[in-house]
Amino acid sequence: MKEETFNKWFNAFILLGMAVALIITTAFKLGGTQTGKTLLVISAFGSLMGILSSIFSANAKIWTFFFGLLDVSIYGIMCFINWKQGGSGLGNAILHMLYFVPMQFIGFWQWKKRGTDSSDKLKARRLSTKKRVLFTSLFVVSSIVAYFILAKFDKSAADSYIKVAVVLDVLPLICNIFGQLLMSTAYMEQWLFWIGVNIFSIAMWSVSLKSGDSSFAIIYVIKYSFYLINSINGLRIWLNISRPEAGLQK
Repeated sequence: MKEETFNKWFNAFILLGMAVALIITTAFKLGGTQTGKTLLVISAFGSLMGILSSIFSANAKIWTFFFGLLDVSIYGIMCFINWKQGGSGLGNAILHMLYFVPMQFIGFWQWKKRGTDSSDKLKARRLSTKKRVLFTSLFVVSSIVAYFILAKFDKSAADSYIKVAVVLDVLPLICNIFGQLLMSTAYMEQWLFWIGVNIFSIAMWSVSLKSGDSSFAIIYVIKYSFYLINSINGLRIWLNISRPEAGLQK
């Protein structure tokens, strides 16, 4: 099967699979709860926008920023509500509203500056060995600093030597920051961070789902499960388009 044909079928699978799963889950949850129905529907809509953004991003299409703006705005609000209801998510709420929302505009400008539009693919590049070491070091240091900051102010986390709820908040937060930065500057390594975001986010929302803190947690467990599948495919695509023979840029 040709690469282009495979990608079309894969994208259709991700989009339709996500849509069907969200419709069934949302309908089931709506019938079984008397509260939080509006938030449930909004979460489902935001998740669909997010999967569209993720698909366009994996295929290096600039439309990713339009759908991404809708996704990150809704998700930031949902994370804040989840935190207010006693769950985790404060770090992700701050991240999405103060970082991700403006980064959609910055990323759009950067991709346009690099010569892409709604129909052309962006030329991807890879980090040098020196930059990979630098990003890895910054990731570790940033995660530690963010943990101690959120552990001090996040009252929703139980007191213990290591606050698991804060850890599950910090790791996707820092992965998101690095992933968005590398995405906006067209580096292949963004997908390593997106894979991390998806794994840690599944864990975070699974904890909220198990504890019953959130009426819309199941939506995000489904969302990030599909994100994880798509991010693996995104890594595959970007490994190919960032090869030196494909026009690697330093």
